[in-house]
Amino acid sequence: MTAKAGEQRHAVVTGASSGIGEAIVQRLLEDGWRVTGLCRTPATHQAERLTIVPVDVTDFAALGPVVDAIGACDAFVHAAGFMRTAPLGELAAEDGAAMWRIHVDAAAYLANALLPNMAAGGRIVLVGSRTANGAVTRSQYAATKAALVGMARSWAAELAPRGITVNVVAPGATDTPLLSHPARAGTPPKLPPIGRFVKPSEVAALTAFLLGAEAGAITGQQIVMCGGASL
Repeated sequence: MTAKAGEQRHAVVTGASSGIGEAIVQRLLEDGWRVTGLCRTPATHQAERLTIVPVDVTDFAALGPVVDAIGACDAFVHAAGFMRTAPLGELAAEDGAAMWRIHVDAAAYLANALLPNMAAGGRIVLVGSRTANGAVTRSQYAATKAALVGMARSWAAELAPRGITVNVVAPGATDTPLLSHPARAGTPPKLPPIGRFVKPSEVAALTAFLLGAEAGAITGQQIVMCGGASL
């Protein structure tokens, strides 16, 4: 069972060691959550209500015992991911497969494994991308993020009668280490109309709201946070 009214809520967050995932962890801790963070790279931050589990979320054999140890949770946030870019004619199949594995397959594996111990009021948030609508040289990445939307909407329809919501937070270019990763050197990010990149803390704040009680009527949605780049 998940937390009852007045009890401490428990969230499982992937990609907890850096970028958006780390910001989400910090925000949830500030909001009083107990957090289990899953990440391949050891996290440097420590907190009383934070448990970091070093694990590759694409290694399902390793994830099985981890999920068993986690037990019940009130929320699952999938923030782990990476981007590889290339134009059509130069696509690498292994890059596409790796991005699909971490963005889509890992999300499905963990949600499927955690759901049996998630009661009414549970929340699932997948971190997508504005790129899901398509972008030059990012077709493989965009395909994985678009798949998250279809998957989330399907789960939302299935779980609505149980009082569990599922949504996608889709930021545009966000000021994280991924933004300057060498793998995307050929496609540098563009500043959105607001004149700056999205802050990880802003994505974390939106995610925290979707995990809260006041977001109980929001489900099956992709909420784009792009600083006006979609205008």
